Amino acid sequence: MLPWASRRRQELLALLEQLEGPIAELDRAVCEEAQKRPEAVRLMTHPGVGAVTGLAFVLTVGPVERFPNSRKLVSYLGLNPSEHSSGGRQQLGSISKQGNSLLRWLLVEAGQTAARLDPELRRAYYRLKFRRASGVAKVAIARRLAVRLYWMLRQGINYAQRVRMSGSPSSGVVPLGAGSRT
Repeated sequence: MLPWASRRRQELLALLEQLEGPIAELDRAVCEEAQKRPEAVRLMTHPGVGAVTGLAFVLTVGPVERFPNSRKLVSYLGLNPSEHSSGGRQQLGSISKQGNSLLRWLLVEAGQTAARLDPELRRAYYRLKFRRASGVAKVAIARRLAVRLYWMLRQGINYAQRVRMSGSPSSGVVPLGAGSRT
């Protein structure tokens, strides 16, 4: 069995070497396209958000002004809980998954990196992880990240200029560390 495993490993390494060139070329193309769009460059200032995630967010969402508040965006992306209600009973389920699955996946991946680099997201992630499952916490952080990116685009600010963003434009902007929900 050992010679066959070694042979297969060598074949896979050779295939990886063949793919590295085209993948690097695609990465360069994505970075160049992201640099052409000021909105994507703005989003890339947030920890965990790279060229792929920033560009995908900008292209998927389009003009951010078409969403009156962040809840509408979260619903558009499919990161809102599904609801099963009957009579006076309301039961929330898993996320609705109605939006773009690729962007949702990118936001979950970017959210994990952002949770390592941003203290506020890290605290929220660990608080949710200990109360719920880690998968639920990852999706919740992805939702928070989507809301942050929405407000960064809506207000035209970078991560360094950030303020804690609340759920609707009518509620105003609350300084970082204040007690509003995202």
